Amino acid sequence: MRSDCSVRPARADERALIEGLLQFYVYDFSDMEPAASDRFDFDDRGGYPPWPDLSDYWGRTGFHPLLILAGGKVAGFGLVNTHSHQGGEVERNMGEFFIARKYRRGGVGAAAVAQVIAALPGVWEVAVAERNLAAKAFWPQAITASPGVSDLVRIEGDGVNWRGPIWRFTAL
Repeated sequence: MRSDCSVRPARADERALIEGLLQFYVYDFSDMEPAASDRFDFDDRGGYPPWPDLSDYWGRTGFHPLLILAGGKVAGFGLVNTHSHQGGEVERNMGEFFIARKYRRGGVGAAAVAQVIAALPGVWEVAVAERNLAAKAFWPQAITASPGVSDLVRIEGDGVNWRGPIWRFTAL
């Protein structure tokens, strides 16, 4: 893991920064969508629509907007909330997690995951879209490499609330 990686809460005045990074996050997902699909089409300004409910991350209990830095430079973000992909709520859910391509496969993501988990103990869920092969390989390794993790189980989504694996664990 990289020692020059850090994670910190995003301030309210950094919301525009997270909004900008979300454009790249959505763009990455568009690569997994069939060309005939209407999902992830550009809007009339050449971008993607605003992220729904982003304001919740600066106003709701249990919601945490996080910035990920590498060498002091913005490398990505995390959005932690209380939404369970099995229905209902959970103490912690990694709602969204993004590392810019420049910083991938260099240990930034794993270091960030370990820091987030250590900073926010509790019962966690991390759900990964079935079609996201890279994330399906990344998450179980990053979770098991994080100190203080126990009771890790993989649950398959029910096809209604979620399609894909859900990792559930406790972080001390």
